[in-house]
Amino acid sequence: MIHGFIPPKRFFPYLTWTDIEEMSEKENAVIIQPMGAIEQHGPHLPLIVDSVLGMGVIGKALAKLDASIPAYSLPPLYYGKSNEHRHFPGTITLSAETLLTVLLEIAESVYRAGFRKLALANSHGGQPQVIEIAARDIHASHEDFLVFPLFIWRVPHIAQELFTQRELEYGIHAGDMETSLMLSLLPEQVRMEKAVKEFPHGLPKNSLLSMEGKLPFAWLTKEISQSGVLGDATIASKEKGDRLLESVVNSWVQLIKDIYQFQQPQVW
Repeated sequence: MIHGFIPPKRFFPYLTWTDIEEMSEKENAVIIQPMGAIEQHGPHLPLIVDSVLGMGVIGKALAKLDASIPAYSLPPLYYGKSNEHRHFPGTITLSAETLLTVLLEIAESVYRAGFRKLALANSHGGQPQVIEIAARDIHASHEDFLVFPLFIWRVPHIAQELFTQRELEYGIHAGDMETSLMLSLLPEQVRMEKAVKEFPHGLPKNSLLSMEGKLPFAWLTKEISQSGVLGDATIASKEKGDRLLESVVNSWVQLIKDIYQFQQPQVW
């Protein structure tokens, strides 16, 4: 179905214009824009991984959310800024400028409909900076519009209990974590017989610099991986995926509640 993992009653496009016009408490209703990518994820995972994981988390969180809290998901933005993967066939990427423009124009439509809370729920690691710029610019244009630039995986979860330290640090793409989550959400599209183990080589040692984190350097996937995988996909399991997914979903239920209750701080 078109709504995918999203509960039909929480899927924004299933509303009519009169539903929206007559909706009470629109100023506190949480409108969620899932954002993923269509990009390579090694020989064993489909291109749609980031979008599946984001929609799975949001959909399951909305299903568990108290029915009294108004929250709706927009259709996902399947395409994102994925130019770090452009050397692998199948990757489709937008420029940062295009993605920013799309977000600004979606937000303008949401605002015009009377909503005042927009959560940008991103599940692709290549575009948080664009989303943060978009959120600030949207709020600067409409100061009564509360915008939240969020990353699916930054909520509390139990990954530390399930995965090795090496995987947690370097398994950032199509490794144990993402493969386990896909085995939980979309197992029929996972080709475990083609799963590989590959970690980046030649990273700076005894240096403050890292691939990601507070002091990163720019990189392209082809420079650090032959297969497109960063991590050990061969040890992935549905059990790990189920447990990690549940912990992330529970945190998102709380996060949506927090957004619903949130009021912009004011100068006294």
